[in-house]
Amino acid sequence: MESQAKIQRRNSHRVMVGNVPVGGGAPVVVQSMTNTDTADAESTVQQVYALWQAGSEVVRITVNSPEAAAQVGNIRQALDALGCDVPLVGDFHYNGHKLLAQYPDCARALAKYRINPGNVGKGSKRDEQFASMIETAIRFDKPVRIGVNWGSLDQDKLARMMDENARLAEPLPSDALMREALIQSALESAAQAEALGLPGDHIIISCKVSIVQDLLTVYRDLAARCDYPLHLGLTEAGMGSKGIVASTAALALLLQEGIGDTIRVSLTPEPDEPRTKEVVVAQEILQTMGIRSFTPLVTACPGCGRTTSTFFQELAQKIQRYLREQMPEWRKQYPGVESMSVAVMGCVVNGPGESKLANIGISLPGTGEVPVAPVFVDGEKTVTLKGDAIAEEFQAIVEDYVRKNYSAGGKLRQEYKAVGEARTIPIRAV
Repeated sequence: MESQAKIQRRNSHRVMVGNVPVGGGAPVVVQSMTNTDTADAESTVQQVYALWQAGSEVVRITVNSPEAAAQVGNIRQALDALGCDVPLVGDFHYNGHKLLAQYPDCARALAKYRINPGNVGKGSKRDEQFASMIETAIRFDKPVRIGVNWGSLDQDKLARMMDENARLAEPLPSDALMREALIQSALESAAQAEALGLPGDHIIISCKVSIVQDLLTVYRDLAARCDYPLHLGLTEAGMGSKGIVASTAALALLLQEGIGDTIRVSLTPEPDEPRTKEVVVAQEILQTMGIRSFTPLVTACPGCGRTTSTFFQELAQKIQRYLREQMPEWRKQYPGVESMSVAVMGCVVNGPGESKLANIGISLPGTGEVPVAPVFVDGEKTVTLKGDAIAEEFQAIVEDYVRKNYSAGGKLRQEYKAVGEARTIPIRAV
């Protein structure tokens, strides 16, 4: 459910990335990126499909070689055959001007081109090669993301700015100069693209760094100096809890200020960890902030001396996994189900109260408590579970609730109920 305390979003152009609107008041978009070799079309299709199933609304793929560029059209066709319409973004570095010119099927199949001004070319070749990529975007009516990165900043520009800064009576500190160089590189490249004929509503900007405080400063300044949509991301965020915490700290603060139109959480996957985790984290940042809803989330207590059994933890984990696994089909069948709330609590202290506040809640017995588990549906106690099949029975209650409340008939019942409560008149069954 969206928060009642609305965040005042920054005004920006709206850019269409395939069928996905970015900016201009559109919902904040979740983006991800593959780590497969794009030349391996089969593996790339599988990973893009998995990211899309997890809820990624835009997926970026590396296009770094002739072999990769040659497969982009085939990847798009294979995804379409699977019913996967997720827009693909081509990530270009160094040789993008050649690949886009030499592989028109690649240029046509991509929904957006990501251009890094820092490595599009050096010296006099830089403007020529940048212009070539922008002209291809104009020819195929594609938007671009001008993505500047701390680690690949245009060194010629940085050197000029350092020389100019040294001559000032009060020169900027080196870190402030670096941030200004990032912003200028992005804005000047955007202006250059528009001068070449690319419409302003075909441009998205990003300025990524790997330090939280620097990212906040850069994006606040960038947001005040342009009205292009902004893509947020803490680059090289890291692995595990470090990457999640750093990304959340940076993105949440900016989003709360209304800054950001599309986000990516750049996690380093742990061994054998699914690539889809970055999508889950991005969604949970937006959902826990009340900005968007993607899948029902489970409220669960942290455990204490009253909950020496791990049963409630196992049930909470199982239910959360089950809800996320159902979402690809539930999105089609049960609109609105993503805002459903579920509580799995571990003892009598907060259990009944939290369970009543959720759409569906279960209060499991703590240590020394009577071995029964009351279930609450929309604030009312409906049944008490006991025995060895509590988990299975509770999951069945969740399934039944979804069918009854989020199907077409269920939504109609809810609407009649809401009208009746507002008018304080009896409600007929429908």
